[in-house]
Amino acid sequence: MTRSSRLPKLFCFPHAGAGTSVFGGWPALLAGSALPVPVLLPGRDGRRREPRVTTARGLFADLLRHHGPPPEEPYVLYGHSLGGLIAYSVARALERAGRRGPELVVVGACPPPDSRTPLLDACELPDDRLLDVLETFGAVEPGTPRGGIWQRTALGVIRDDLRLARELRRAADAPLTTPLLTIAGTDDPLAGPLVMDGWRAWADGVHGRRTVVGDHHFVRGRALPELLGRLCKDVRRLSHADATP
Repeated sequence: MTRSSRLPKLFCFPHAGAGTSVFGGWPALLAGSALPVPVLLPGRDGRRREPRVTTARGLFADLLRHHGPPPEEPYVLYGHSLGGLIAYSVARALERAGRRGPELVVVGACPPPDSRTPLLDACELPDDRLLDVLETFGAVEPGTPRGGIWQRTALGVIRDDLRLARELRRAADAPLTTPLLTIAGTDDPLAGPLVMDGWRAWADGVHGRRTVVGDHHFVRGRALPELLGRLCKDVRRLSHADATP
């Protein structure tokens, strides 16, 4: 199989507190357009006994250890909410290092690094107040149980993920030269279309924006993977054209 005939890899970074199950239905929806690679961070699911990462350095070291260097073939990064900051940070780190980067970075449901999001320092709030903030801005599902095993386990993961998000925001140093696409949910109270427009300042290269129907959790619908599938087909087509003498 030649380089240009392979399906592009689509690395998928989930939102705070999540594992890879949010991307569980994507292989079928992306069939023939991309190979989804859900990225599982430590401290959840099959890696729940591993220490969670809360710094950019720890994040990059973990990604390198579990996923290796960037692929030689064309690839795309998608990040949802916290995952959007991770996708930006990974692409920016590759740019700084002069390494091969993605063909496209796609950020969904994530305020830009310089925005004054109410979640910025919420990671230091007591449990009940943290849950109030998360529910207010749609970062957790309405009716999320309080107390018991969920609060002792899942909330700790969310808290550390918010600490990671805070550090990645502080470390953001420049716009991307890599093409950047942002996706907003029509009813997202945290990162709606107007908030997502702020990513323009973080794109030195090609910048696009899309809106899909849904709230902060539109990652669970069909519209997002179907859109990403079309984008990955374009990436593959353009890569094939570039490889043609």
